[in-house]
Amino acid sequence: MEAVIDGERRVLCLTLGSLAELETALGAGDLGGLAERFSSGRIKAADMIRILGAGLRGAGNLYSDDEVAAMSVEGGIAGCARVVGELLVATFGPSQEAALPDP
Repeated sequence: MEAVIDGERRVLCLTLGSLAELETALGAGDLGGLAERFSSGRIKAADMIRILGAGLRGAGNLYSDDEVAAMSVEGGIAGCARVVGELLVATFGPSQEAALPDP
């Protein structure tokens, strides 16, 4: 998927490697744990940074989470929540629509 971040159209993709990164960073243990955490509908700002960072790195961009935290997403926090939600739905399927963070 694509999103406008810091004024540039960027590709995001949660690969197996970036999902493994998220499992470790979030202490999820496995993909089921990640899906369960995201399906709660409550995602912290730190989670959004990690998800965006993992998505950017999965698409070949070399940004640290600290660099991602300083970036702006088109549409502000609502735009960021939309991008994170769409990335999760693209990765885990439509059942994750409940995980879309409220802007």
